[in-house]
Amino acid sequence: MTYDADILIVGGGLNGPALALALAQGGLSVAVIDARAAQARAEDDFDGRAYALALASVRVLQALGLWRAPLSETAQPINGIRASQGHAGQGASPLFLGFDAAEIEEGVMGQMVEDRYLYRAFLAAMEAEPKITLLSGARVVAQSTDGGAASVTLDDGQVLRGRLLVGCDGRDSAVAARAGIKRWGRDYGQMGLVCALEHELPHHGIAHQMFMPSGPLAILPLKGNRCSIVWAERTGTAQAINALDNADYLEVLRPRFGDFLGEISLAGGRFAYPLRLTVAEDFVAERLALVGDAAHGVHPIAGQGLNLGLRDVAALAEVLVLAARRGEDIAAPDVLERYQAWRRFDVLRMALGTDAMNALFSNGNPVLEVLRGLGLGAVNALPMLRRMFIREAAGLKPEAPKLMQGEAI
Repeated sequence: MTYDADILIVGGGLNGPALALALAQGGLSVAVIDARAAQARAEDDFDGRAYALALASVRVLQALGLWRAPLSETAQPINGIRASQGHAGQGASPLFLGFDAAEIEEGVMGQMVEDRYLYRAFLAAMEAEPKITLLSGARVVAQSTDGGAASVTLDDGQVLRGRLLVGCDGRDSAVAARAGIKRWGRDYGQMGLVCALEHELPHHGIAHQMFMPSGPLAILPLKGNRCSIVWAERTGTAQAINALDNADYLEVLRPRFGDFLGEISLAGGRFAYPLRLTVAEDFVAERLALVGDAAHGVHPIAGQGLNLGLRDVAALAEVLVLAARRGEDIAAPDVLERYQAWRRFDVLRMALGTDAMNALFSNGNPVLEVLRGLGLGAVNALPMLRRMFIREAAGLKPEAPKLMQGEAI
């Protein structure tokens, strides 16, 4: 049987390119099918979209050979995290939980990276890798498996065959839907408002998570006196805020944001998206695997979306590369089950954990507010427990895949 590539990856966002590079460096051929024109995305100017990469995710980029100039020079180290409760116009509660990167040996907890720089690094690396074929501006309209291969049909009629099909095509994954994979979850009744700000005072690399009754507000440091905002509000309120012009939008944000960074102004674009929990009942099917948001979408309250996806990438790449070296069929059910077993518990733990955290903090119950404040303050007063949370946030786990430890497969 002839194949166009060992693995067909549908989705060229960030997880798809990361997986393609990991597999190609492990000796497998890959075709990446991206519905968006790659060059157009690479030429985008600053739009405010950025990611909080845990230290383990940065190690994945290091192992793939991406964490070097110019990407590394555009990143902002995360030197600490401060979590507190708050109300619009009242500022943060005096009881807070603070994480300092100096408490762990690795030096920083992670890095803030802008979408445009991260994608450019992936695109350049894919174009330089002979084992990767990138089909940009192409859409998959059908897929099938016939026992020995997975096939996809593109919108121009072209048919591609591979040993394995991987869906990296987001929360509304068409790859998963065509395979009959069901999902569970719920709508949070919230929307995420995303933008970037310029501010008067330095942020010192500190990320802030402020828990408001209507939803959390994350303030994430970017290079220079800028930050990225992920602001959750109840859906109706969020839609009304998003419809405002920039000046009125800032007027609503200021009392929530506070004045600890001085005067603020908008930088880049504004985005809004509904918040919901969605987890695939199966991460694998016949000659198929799901990665990233195609497998799971969690509340952004902990900023773990891309980090979870890169954990999937590291695990699936290791399973497939090692299986290929042993001469196994990389799409055999027992091989794919190794990936599913490796990732399922971590995903469920994160999904249920963020769901519970949002339910606990996104309300104005005065009794819960007191208990939450005492809980944050108590953890902050216990160095051993605080250090455990810091290492968890940084993704530092001894059982992590090789790539997450900064090692080649």
